[in-house]
Amino acid sequence: MTATTSGGTGAPGQPGTVSTSVTSSSVSLSWGASSGTVTGYRVYEGATQKAQVTGTSATISGLGACTTHTYTVKAYNSAGESAGRDATATTSGCTGNPGKLAGAPYLYMGWGNPPDPGAVMDATGVKSFTMAFILSSGGCTPAWDGNRPLTGGADQQAINTIKSKGGSVQISFGGWQGNKLGPNCSSPEAFAGAVQQVINAVGPAVVDFDIENTDEFENYTVQDRILNGIKIIKANNPNVKAVVTFGTTTTGPNAHGVRLINQSKALGVPIDNYTIMPFDFGSSNIYQDTVNASEGLKNALKNAFGWSDAQAYAHMGISGMNGLSDQQELTSTATWTQIRDWARSKGLTRLAYWAVNRDRGCPGGGVTSNCSGIAQTDWDFTRITAGF
Repeated sequence: MTATTSGGTGAPGQPGTVSTSVTSSSVSLSWGASSGTVTGYRVYEGATQKAQVTGTSATISGLGACTTHTYTVKAYNSAGESAGRDATATTSGCTGNPGKLAGAPYLYMGWGNPPDPGAVMDATGVKSFTMAFILSSGGCTPAWDGNRPLTGGADQQAINTIKSKGGSVQISFGGWQGNKLGPNCSSPEAFAGAVQQVINAVGPAVVDFDIENTDEFENYTVQDRILNGIKIIKANNPNVKAVVTFGTTTTGPNAHGVRLINQSKALGVPIDNYTIMPFDFGSSNIYQDTVNASEGLKNALKNAFGWSDAQAYAHMGISGMNGLSDQQELTSTATWTQIRDWARSKGLTRLAYWAVNRDRGCPGGGVTSNCSGIAQTDWDFTRITAGF
């Protein structure tokens, strides 16, 4: 039946606009009255009825802090229900889940025609970047790429721009190649001191330790040096998040990755996020392999820490590779959107990709430093990442 005006015999008209107010455990809804004969109103979340009232307001209680809910209000009478009116609200208390990091693609000022981060922010809405890479400039002395000064150069200019526009930066240490601090610093204390120089110089929100290759990931003396160094860094900088980023197989961390996780537990290192890099393993279905690898990471974290699924997901991140990877694996914009949405749905707390420099189209261009190798609009992957 169609809705009718007051005095008719059909179902009521659609309720008016719904307004909301929240606490950390409840959402209160109020709405404009429906036309027609109204017996009352029902409030649904999906297909589940959450309230039935005779007036034009209702409160849904018993909710979790910082959770998002979409409700549909319908008027009803003996003839049926009206069309629904939707409203979405998020309960307060989000500071109780401080682990969520802004989507932060890697930005590398060392090659690949580095874009102006301010222009990228304006074009995409992205609020954070992972700046790469801090290496050794000789011994235990940190420098951008091992040769650019911590302050006064292109890297600091980029960071200043990002911060001036209300953004934040994650600073990445290490990576696949180059002369790294982990093997060059003689002790956890020395490693922590080198990282502290960088924190003092550029004020990051996050320090990201890309632990890779035989010199750091597969060298357990160096693994332990970095982990014990992170413990010192966190004690001295409790408001700076600590992330470890490492490679993976299609089914989860390999033996070196499992060892890293278990050792972080054994040493009591307060790592905020364990990020895997699900690419360069010859994948023909990067979405499914990313999900499978992430579930393997979840299980490794649960085994090490005794966490629930939700606790494990809340300590997890994904760092992908846009377009074509080194092994010609394809991550399209549609696939990256799928990966982002899966990560959001599970409550993962970090999303990154390598790299903004490559977030430009060049169909058939191969694997290069300044474009993705596929057809795309400039900054498509960054826009998707910003939606995390």
